Amino acid sequence: MNGDLLTIIKQIVSQKELPQSVLINAIESALRSAAKKRYGSIRSVSVDIDHDTGAIKVYAPKRVVEIMRNYATEIPVEEAVKVKPEAQLGEVIEVEVEPSDFGRIEAQTARQIFVQKIKEAEREMVYEEYRDRVGDIVRGTVQRSEQDGIILELGKTEGILPRQEQVDNEEYRRNDEFQCFIMEVRNTSKGSGILLSRTHPGLIARLFELEVPEIYDGLIRIMAIARDPGDRSKVAVATTDESIDAVGTCVGMKGSRVQMVVNELRGEKIDILEWNPDPEIFIGNALQPAKVTKVTIIDEEENRAEVIVPDDQLSLAIGRKGQNVRLAAKLTGWRIDIKSESDADSELKEQLTEEIFKSDVESDADLSLVADVEFDDIESRPITALNGVGEKIAQKLRENGYSTIASIARATVGELSDIPSIGVLIAAKIQQSAIEIMSESDKC
Repeated sequence: MNGDLLTIIKQIVSQKELPQSVLINAIESALRSAAKKRYGSIRSVSVDIDHDTGAIKVYAPKRVVEIMRNYATEIPVEEAVKVKPEAQLGEVIEVEVEPSDFGRIEAQTARQIFVQKIKEAEREMVYEEYRDRVGDIVRGTVQRSEQDGIILELGKTEGILPRQEQVDNEEYRRNDEFQCFIMEVRNTSKGSGILLSRTHPGLIARLFELEVPEIYDGLIRIMAIARDPGDRSKVAVATTDESIDAVGTCVGMKGSRVQMVVNELRGEKIDILEWNPDPEIFIGNALQPAKVTKVTIIDEEENRAEVIVPDDQLSLAIGRKGQNVRLAAKLTGWRIDIKSESDADSELKEQLTEEIFKSDVESDADLSLVADVEFDDIESRPITALNGVGEKIAQKLRENGYSTIASIARATVGELSDIPSIGVLIAAKIQQSAIEIMSESDKC
């Protein structure tokens, strides 16, 4: 039987890939529990297994008595002296017992303890293997679906892909294989809980590490990732070597590298863009593929920025259901307000008009002087004397009835800006110059 025990141990070691010492300790614990069940526990039952021969010895504590009434806990004095010559009445001595004497209940107890110890050892082995792999990826095979999520086979163990970590538009069929991100490894009484994710941004980072050696070697760094899992992602990259094109390297020849990642993510689109420490440049890059005219930082403390784009790029910059600007905001950490060039111009005109009208009201007294002044000297001065008026603009002004400095001073910014080729800014500048000349003349 001893030889059979060693054979069984070796078979289990081969199947479970556990150390032999773990199996032997499990058997010792199982026999110890069975012996306690049968012989009582006045003192601890001891079990010894020879690792070389497989010989098993079990020792149970028994009290030395003159007349034995309980075989499990007592031993008559005449038998006790054979075990220990100096044994005395009332003394508790260790007596070797045969495991074969165990009954059905004791054997069942031993089996349960043995299975429990093996499971504990397997769980600990898996935990030790995976606890340092949190943040890494692992390829799993779908085994079954449970209430909490999908169970994946990971080789020696299983992992769970919780429902909240699954991509909405992905289907998970039995025997499907795919990569998952390891979020957490727990060691609990129910088993080693390896929590997986298909939605975590880290999944994209690790997939690019596999496909782009420059990322693995540290020549290119992934600075930020924003995801709408299953639909679209933005990845910002930077290089520590100026001779390397970070974006082109990650895309690969004819898009081969990024396509491998897209395939693993089952068609999720990926925008790779260049990271920049300047937030204005980075925000502009993050809104790709839309072209950006201007980025203005509105509030650094609140991380607010305004972006101006050409009219025909507005819908592309915002994206379907606001996805492009939302991902750009998540990627950069800035709140982004997007406007078209025409909208921005309209707002600027309204703002300038309000400011000028306000200024006109506040300076009514000065304007009344302009209205009453004699224009003899001023009439002789050409309108090209005004700031911002060249010959082309002067011609436009004359064609629209503004041939003198006085007439321009009396005009409103709105009236002047209606003239072709004269915008609000130029109109305000011309009118202000005319008013200043008229005021100087009056003082004289």
